[in-house]
Amino acid sequence: MSPIDEAARAARAGQELLEASGDVIARRLGIVADAMRDPSKADMRELALMGSEKVEALNASARIGMTGAMALAQTAQTVAARETAAAGKAFDAVMKSTSPVEAMTAQGAWAANAWTRSMQDGWAMGAALMKLQTDALQPIHAAATANAKRLRK
Repeated sequence: MSPIDEAARAARAGQELLEASGDVIARRLGIVADAMRDPSKADMRELALMGSEKVEALNASARIGMTGAMALAQTAQTVAARETAAAGKAFDAVMKSTSPVEAMTAQGAWAANAWTRSMQDGWAMGAALMKLQTDALQPIHAAATANAKRLRK
């Protein structure tokens, strides 16, 4: 999925989550108010769900977030090792140069290639972070939209 499509996916999911959350909060405030007026008629099942479902959704979201963060950290480590090796090779090429022009050419080639790789890696990291954000939001989104649908009945 392209970064633009991923951003649109995140925006849609965020909007749906906000709408569903508002519906659920409004309905559950009514359930709580009813329980306060007459505890014997309280919807105990719904009252119990209010806490447990949040814990489950947040736990699932945290697992996705941590797994994604570890993958991103591994990617960053790989990029850092690759760039360290490239810089070392460029330094060797500059030091082995037989003329200032040859040294400047080696240094310029390294700089141009490093800039290109930096741009590519930056875009890839940004896209991965956007996907991670949307993926981590998914369990919370799923719980809220399912609750909104169930509570409309």
